[in-house]
Amino acid sequence: MSAHRLAEQRALWDAEAAAYDDEPDHGLRDPATREAWRQLLAAHLPAAPARVTELGCGTATLSLLVAEAGHHVRGVDLSPQMLGRGLAKVAASGLPVELAEGDAGDPPYAAGSADVVLCRHVLWALPDPGTALERWRGLLTEDGRMVLVEGHWHTGGGLTADATCALLREHVPDLDVRVVPLTDDVYWGGPISDERYLVVAAPA
Repeated sequence: MSAHRLAEQRALWDAEAAAYDDEPDHGLRDPATREAWRQLLAAHLPAAPARVTELGCGTATLSLLVAEAGHHVRGVDLSPQMLGRGLAKVAASGLPVELAEGDAGDPPYAAGSADVVLCRHVLWALPDPGTALERWRGLLTEDGRMVLVEGHWHTGGGLTADATCALLREHVPDLDVRVVPLTDDVYWGGPISDERYLVVAAPA
């Protein structure tokens, strides 16, 4: 991502940070919603302890949820304001989650250093999602997996499940792809009318 585009995106997400956790699926403040996400991730992550890297971690809500399950978690986000709120939550939790500022499309981590790449509503926003997927594959161990939550929203933004699967099959063809629709209201705090899903890309 160019320096100008990075600056634009940083400013955009900095402006969103104060109210970001007000969305039910962002803050996970409702116990039922939080439990639903906990169960969803537990069903698609390897057994703990695994090394999980969350890209575009925002205020670290999912990072903390995964760390509570016993995984070793690190997260990266472009927005200092998001990270500040995430660091405050990490400090209050006492969990050893590592957060860093950086570009989710080009993560600042060593090759082969993650068992899982986790991201939610990130791939669609990147200027070159195919190259990002190739870089994310490079972060993974040989038997590592990607767990991606994406959607194609009523606003017209996002990626359809078919489009995400096509990107994965083109850019990380060594991984098998499986789609899990996320249609239950509990994930989102109310009814939805658009396409939301989780994709697991993992070795056969």
